[in-house]
Parts: sequence; C-alpha cells; structure tokens
Amino acid sequence: MKIYIVRHTSVAVSGICYGQTDVPLKETFEAEAEVVKQKLKDVNYDAVFSSPLSRAKKLAEYCGYTDIQLYDRLKELHFGDWEMHEWDKIDMTAWEKDWVNNPAPNGESFQHMYARVSSFIEELKETDYQTVIIFAHGGVINCFRTYFKETDLQGAFDKLVPYGEVLEFEM
Repeated sequence: MKIYIVRHTSVAVSGICYGQTDVPLKETFEAEAEVVKQKLKDVNYDAVFSSPLSRAKKLAEYCGYTDIQLYDRLKELHFGDWEMHEWDKIDMTAWEKDWVNNPAPNGESFQHMYARVSSFIEELKETDYQTVIIFAHGGVINCFRTYFKETDLQGAFDKLVPYGEVLEFEM
C-alpha cells in the first residue's frame, strides 16, 4: 500500500501553542493549497483520510476530495492546558525532561499520540487499499516517520516537515 501523507498549509498564528485547537489558516492558503493539489493530481487513490481539524480538512476539500473519512486519531498532539497560550509563557520544565512520556497538563504525551496514530496505521493494514491519501499535522507525520523507522520517538521532532509537504510511505 502506498500512503501519501500531507501536512496542512500555514496557520495564521505564531508563537502560540495550538495543538488540537482549530486555528485559522494564513491568507496564503489558496496559493499553498494549489501547490499541494498539483502534487497530488495524478495520484490514483482508494481512500482519503483527514484529521477533523479544519486546517487539514479544508486542504483535502480544496484538493477536490469529497469522500473524506475524518478520524480523531489523526489530530495533532493535545497540549491540554497549554493550548492557545504563548510558548514563551509556558513552564515546560517537567515536560522537557521527558516529553515523549510526560504529557502537558491535561493533555497527552507524544507516546500516547504515537499509540493512537499507530493504531490507525495498523487498521489500514487490514484493508485492501492500494493507495491512500491522508491530510494531517506535523506531529502525526512524525508518528508516521517513527512507525516507518525513519526516526525514533526521541528524534521525531528533530526535523519538522514543512507546511504543505507531501510524504510517501510504502506499507
């Protein structure tokens, strides 16, 4: 199975921890989305999946997909009490010691996120799909990169995929 996973386009917030909060996209959305649409135009697919957050779903819709299956497991990391606070005003002392296993207050750890994304990938294995397209977030893409052994949990955020990037995995 070929998996194309797409990171949503640029968001209109900066310096803010937003995780699972629905935030607006930059006014450059259409130009950025058109580039993604062109990258995917020749992909024959069996199914399209998306995070239900508007920044991912809107991109899938812009690219012309109508039968989009929305999955909460494809949402970004849940930062709990930190959501919509400025990064430089958040005390991340405990979290930074082991962000893989320590959740943000009332949020989830990266290990928890990896488990939910991995369960989605495992379910994909049980299908007869030849090619799928997934619209998601940087953290979700890093879970895919970890699952497919491009990195490990500790190094997952050493390289963040740019907005609007399309990665391909083979399962």
